Amino acid sequence: MKRLLLFCVALFGASTLVAQELFPDGTPIDKWFFDKTPVKQRTLGDRYVVTDHGVVRDSLKMQTKALQWVIDEAAAYGGGVVVIPEGVYLTGALFFPQGVHLHLEEGAVLKGSDDIADFPILDTRIEGQNRLYFAALINADRVDGFTITGKGAIDGNGLRYWRSFWLRRKWNPKCTNVDEMRPRLVYISNAKNVRIEDVTLRNSPFWTCHLYRAERVKIDGVHFFAPAKPVKAPSSDALDLDICRDVVVRNCYLSVNDDAIALKGGKGPWADKDPNNGSNERILIEDCTFGFCHSCLTCGSESIHNRNIILRRIRVDEATRLLWLKMRPDTPQNYEWITVEDITGNIGSFLYIRPWTQFFDLQGREDMPISYGANITMRRCEIDCKTFFNVRRADDQYLLKNFTFEDLKIRAEVKECDKSQIENFVWKNVSVE
Repeated sequence: MKRLLLFCVALFGASTLVAQELFPDGTPIDKWFFDKTPVKQRTLGDRYVVTDHGVVRDSLKMQTKALQWVIDEAAAYGGGVVVIPEGVYLTGALFFPQGVHLHLEEGAVLKGSDDIADFPILDTRIEGQNRLYFAALINADRVDGFTITGKGAIDGNGLRYWRSFWLRRKWNPKCTNVDEMRPRLVYISNAKNVRIEDVTLRNSPFWTCHLYRAERVKIDGVHFFAPAKPVKAPSSDALDLDICRDVVVRNCYLSVNDDAIALKGGKGPWADKDPNNGSNERILIEDCTFGFCHSCLTCGSESIHNRNIILRRIRVDEATRLLWLKMRPDTPQNYEWITVEDITGNIGSFLYIRPWTQFFDLQGREDMPISYGANITMRRCEIDCKTFFNVRRADDQYLLKNFTFEDLKIRAEVKECDKSQIENFVWKNVSVE
């Protein structure tokens, strides 16, 4: 073996011997994940600066029709980049066809209307179901190579929606997230080779960035924000990955009043039989900073299968939970091969696994589907937290096995850990003070 190694060095050079990185189940991570080449604007076609085509800068009037005209004009001439220059542009829903990209220059703000009438109702995907609901501010369906780039911002202008939601919830505590009419900020569906770089996505009325059935997605340097005070931005998830494969989230800042990154894919007692639902696979989240959020990484609550998920080299400040497995007793779920490593900062709960019963509905199914959480590793973390191990076993609802805690340095107000909650729970060099 040593002779073979020396022969390889002589023949190919030492650089070829870099260890192959692996997903948690041992399969190789493709080199595509590590290509950090930024989007090259000049390769995307002609530039269409919107102010050169009738869009008014800093106007208090709606610019939806004028902006959509520029988008459609670019598509008619073979595609290109719709450029938003410095200024504020008020708009309702915009739709990007194949070959048309969005670039926001520094100081540019696409500001969403706070009137839901500016967002048409259409067939879409929301909360684990395909149904009629409102369009997002930015929409792209059945696209290959779509990009959103630049130093500007997409602002959902969500304050009016947030206030309306909490007022309705006070009047009817059982109102669901979709009962209060509000748009998402970005919705990209049935897509491949998506790139979102450097932009700020803020103040979304509902979910911030929702990707449904997307493959080969890179999200790099994006700033996600929605406030927790003085008015909470309800359900303002930063990033919802809904049946997505081969995704990189890198160098981002995420601070929202809900889950930062939520893995979704369907809900309901027969969700695994619905062809509209499916798995999230091969998701790499690295070198990000998380501010306030309900959880850094969440599996659920509309989720049936997540496999080969990595969260690593993360700084956390004020997150309520680091890893949260939402176990719905009305949905068959399988969360497997998840690795969380090299995390620093402070959180509420290090690991949180409990039944999730919000809007519980077996829809007439007589038995309760059993869910699973398995092959989950948390290692090389130095964390201050309130509760180290917030896990409740529920064998009639879900089974937990093959967890590993390794090289952990934890300072916790509640440090107890009942290892019996998980079958085959391995500890290696764990310090909890």
